[in-house]
Amino acid sequence: MAATRYRRFLKLCEEWPVEETKRQRDLGIFLRQRVAQAFREGENTQIADPETCDQMYESLLRIHTNYYKNKYPRLKETSFTGVTVQDCKMILATDILKQMEDMKKGTWKKLRERFSAKKSEEDLK
Repeated sequence: MAATRYRRFLKLCEEWPVEETKRQRDLGIFLRQRVAQAFREGENTQIADPETCDQMYESLLRIHTNYYKNKYPRLKETSFTGVTVQDCKMILATDILKQMEDMKKGTWKKLRERFSAKKSEEDLK
């Protein structure tokens, strides 16, 4: 049975998309790492709790197949803010988040970082 579970998880990993815009935060990459960690010995891996393993697989499969999105269709493709799915994906991209983080820094913090960098350079001399 472990071999069957392993193959099911591998198939799920192959089908799960990887979003390049979310470096180090992508669910697909995290899933692949966890499967590799859980099934270190491949098909020969002994599973301590098969029921929990099967439940995890079924849950991940429901997420991957948009089970709840299809079961409970939305009237509009926006949220209460009026932001579309494409806008959310763009906003959550790693590059955009870094830019927003830099913009959030106040003037005082920017000056402090600038002067602390100069001070450390002077200390090295």
